[in-house]
Amino acid sequence: MNSMARFFIACCLLFSGSAIAQKKMKKELLYIGTYTPNGEGIYLYSFDREKISFEQIDISASKKSPTFLAFHPSGQVLYAADEGAGMIEAYKIDAATGKLSPVGEKPAHGNGPCHISVDPKARFVYVSNYGSGDLAVYHLNKDGSFGELADTIQNVGTGNQKPHMHSIIPSADGKFIYASDLGVDKIFIYAVDKVSGKLSPAKTPFVELAKGAGPRHFEIHPNGKYAYSAAELNNTVTVYERDPKSGVLTAVQIIPMLPEGFTAKSSAADIHLSPDARFLYASNRGHESIVIYQVDSQTGRLSPVGHENTGGKHPRNFLMDKQGEFLMVANKDSDNIVVFSRDKVSGKLTNTGKELQVPNPVCILQVIK
Repeated sequence: MNSMARFFIACCLLFSGSAIAQKKMKKELLYIGTYTPNGEGIYLYSFDREKISFEQIDISASKKSPTFLAFHPSGQVLYAADEGAGMIEAYKIDAATGKLSPVGEKPAHGNGPCHISVDPKARFVYVSNYGSGDLAVYHLNKDGSFGELADTIQNVGTGNQKPHMHSIIPSADGKFIYASDLGVDKIFIYAVDKVSGKLSPAKTPFVELAKGAGPRHFEIHPNGKYAYSAAELNNTVTVYERDPKSGVLTAVQIIPMLPEGFTAKSSAADIHLSPDARFLYASNRGHESIVIYQVDSQTGRLSPVGHENTGGKHPRNFLMDKQGEFLMVANKDSDNIVVFSRDKVSGKLTNTGKELQVPNPVCILQVIK
């Protein structure tokens, strides 16, 4: 072997070793919102993907209940809906450690804020108030801190119905938001003024589900043409065709979340697509399972794949790993987060036997650096 060949091999080995080292150096963090007093606030853990292990880094202590969490598009700020305090909170994320520092809070302008979401263009933050059935919009400053109140809308029930706003999901272009009100069985569609943040009803201002369905969480397909609603009270997923220009939703399929023959009490919670959008997952509290569907890429419609037990009680929120390798379920009533490996071909889940003990976990967010 001549010297040139040896040099070439050495360079290849050096490059390969460097690439592997860089891959191993990727830092993964998990932020977990909890209910207090059982929980202490927002928990921060590092996650080792190869060992499927966790290491606690910090706890942002709170006497309140910072439950549902959301990131600023920059990844430099984290927001929390504090159900206990009736506030929304902003935290600066330390670039080196991931630790949180409070940078402001605002009143939720309602009771029981249970969900918070952020405009993809970083202009606004949206708050869902479950107890009072209203929503609020705040401006965001350039640094991600809260600006002034932009708008509020109070929903109204009819008859015995009482409004219970549960989530607001913005479209990827930030032009529309989809506000699911569990109490009045409607998903409201609003156009967003890009400057003022004021909301106006879309061409079709809402879609109405069956009475007592209880729309809770909502997911938009990456292509913008389909959307999915998990209904808490009748345990179904509704598939919608979506018009990206008008924001209008058209229901094309309703599919059960529970297996045939199951009659015990259960309620739907969270819903997420896999990163490649080939599979849809949703959580059942009572049946204590994740239901798995395959997504038809041409129509957006769903076909059932199966169910996987969550390894705990009351699976409220779950995290779909950005790389599609894992799914982590926050079992609120059993104080544990269970890690499942995910088969990218079949969509099926396998309990890894690895779990994290966290009191009353409600929401999990992931950072991969």
